Amino acid sequence: MLKIAVLVSGGGTNLQAILDAQNRGGIVNGKVTCVISSKADAYALERAKQADVPGEVLLRRQFADQDSYDDALLALLERYQIDLVVLAGFMTIISNRVVGQYQNRIINVHPSLIPSFCGDGFYGLRVHEAVLKKGAKVTGATVHFVNEICDGGPIILQKAVGVLQDDTPEQLQRRVMEQAEWEILPQAISLFCQGKLDVAGNQVKIIGI
Repeated sequence: MLKIAVLVSGGGTNLQAILDAQNRGGIVNGKVTCVISSKADAYALERAKQADVPGEVLLRRQFADQDSYDDALLALLERYQIDLVVLAGFMTIISNRVVGQYQNRIINVHPSLIPSFCGDGFYGLRVHEAVLKKGAKVTGATVHFVNEICDGGPIILQKAVGVLQDDTPEQLQRRVMEQAEWEILPQAISLFCQGKLDVAGNQVKIIGI
């Protein structure tokens, strides 16, 4: 059984989707054993508590530099013997040092179809505002491995969501979460935990499908 750490910063809706999938048997050979938040008041910590999952708070501002923060994060991951790190709305920079130590063992969910509407500055509602401003007819979500390039790691799963003419950014954000993020993030985690993801360069092959 692989041990999963979910890193959060806010309400934890993606965390809840993971926990719900786990409860119904949708995550095979994996279990969330730690939730790490970049904010002490993140509601995601309450979700973790309700699920009887240990919660930890790691505030970037409490550390003098990135190296000190990295030391603390890596120590936490080591203490819980984490096999897979999941970024679920985590708004603190993950350094190349941490990425290097967990190469192809950190995954992120992004609320667009990468390579569109991604990279520096594209997060939260900004993504959906950009989609609507561009007049895109289709958007969606992407789960990918994390590397040294922002939103540039190998893509694991994607799912498209249609854009409606009268959408607001908030409406589109909610629909992308409900129809895409909450579905493909647990799927990707389960595939990883079953050893079904084969990474070659910047491509991911799913074994057995």
